[in-house]
Order: sequence, then structure tokens, then C-alpha cells
Amino acid sequence: MKFQDKVVLITGASGGIGIKTAKLFENEGARLALVDLDKGRLENSAKEEGLNLSESLLLSGNVGSEDEVQAFVKETVNHFGRIDVFINNAGINGHFGDITEQSIENFQNVMNVNATGVFLGLKHVMKVMKEQQSGAIVNTASNGGLLGSPGMAPYIASKHAVIGLTKSAALEGAPHQIRVNAVAPSGVDTAMVHAIEKNASPDNIEEARKQFKASVPMNRYATAEEIGKLMMFLASDDASFISGSYYRIDGGQGATSV
Repeated sequence: MKFQDKVVLITGASGGIGIKTAKLFENEGARLALVDLDKGRLENSAKEEGLNLSESLLLSGNVGSEDEVQAFVKETVNHFGRIDVFINNAGINGHFGDITEQSIENFQNVMNVNATGVFLGLKHVMKVMKEQQSGAIVNTASNGGLLGSPGMAPYIASKHAVIGLTKSAALEGAPHQIRVNAVAPSGVDTAMVHAIEKNASPDNIEEARKQFKASVPMNRYATAEEIGKLMMFLASDDASFISGSYYRIDGGQGATSV
């Protein structure tokens, strides 16, 4: 079991990628600290996924609040004694619309969760990992961190920021044996992508889904488990010399662009 007794902290843990990844780590012997804004929803997701709740630490926390990030990192360390793996995963789509129609409130909200949240997670978890002189971090970026997309400028900007933070954090972590990488998925079969479908074509969601899938050479969405497996690889000793990189997981979509 590759993660036997390793402590894995996951934010955005009630969502599709978060909870599926948690289950994959648990299957490999990890001890879990799971964080979400809505603890009740997190508990329901954990039960539905069949997690061992008696062995897991479920925490509520807003990743965009430094006080709350400090609190859930501290609680994880107090409970388990360390943090070996950090899946820096919390994120939102925000509201859709052209830049000229976007509110500053929506832009700031998306950036607060997706960019500031990643920054604060790195800041406080890396302090713990520096003391340990070890650790692996995987940030959730997106193919939107590499490309543009009309109607989603706040999200796109935030995911570009995640890739930049990943590279800087990797350089700062390297002297302390802390590895930092990011995953950059295309569409994943979760609630977030279904919201994008609905926005693209509210009167014909199936047609929007068909078009989105057709833009992927493999003609389908990724599953949350497929994203989780890549995260596990990057967090494992099998990836011991990989840091500062982002990994597209997009069914070949990246091969059609620079």
C-alpha cells in the first residue's frame, strides 16, 4: 500500500474529484483530513463514497480565509502529527459572461477561492512540510490554465495563477524535499462541467454535452477517478524526481493546440 499511514490533506473534498481521490488514497492505506466549506455536505459525500469515517478527520473551512486555512492545517497536525500529502483542490466556476458583463464581485470571489485559496494552502502547509523536510503537493489547475475560453475569464485567470504558483512553490520547496506539481484536466464528469454545459446551452444541454465531448479526441469526459489516479502518482514516491510541472489529462485535447 503506497500510502500506508501517510497523512493526506484534501481541500474541496466533497466534490467529485475531491471525494473520489480521497477514496483512492484510503484504499492505499492513507489517513485522511478532508476539508470543505460545507461540512454537512462533506459528511454526506464521505458516507456515499464509503469512507471509513472513524479513521478520517472531517473539517469545515473556507480556503480563501487565512484564519480558517491556518485553523484546519493546525487541526490536521494536532490530530495526525504531520502532513505528508496535500491535494490543493478546492475551486469554483463562478458566474459565466463576457468580460464586459462580469461583476467585480464575481471576479474577486473566483480569484479568492481558486487563486488565493491555493496560495494560502501552499503557505501554511509548506510551513509544516519544511519542518518535516518532506512532502508532496498537487494543485488542481485546469486546461483553462493553459488556454482561453469566452465567458469564463475569471476562472481562466485563476487557473493560470495556479500554474504560476505551482512553479514558484516547487522552486521554494525543492531545498526542503517538498515536491509541488499540478494537474490540468479538461472536462471531468462532475457537477462543475455540467454547470458549464447548462450555461452554454440552457435549452439543449445534451447538445452542449455532445459538442464538448467532440472537442476531445477521445470523445468523452474524464472520470473523477482518472484525475485522482494522476494525483496519487504525483504524490507518490514513484514521482520522486518530478516537481514544478503541470500535467494535462485531457484525452488528447492538448495535442490540438500549442
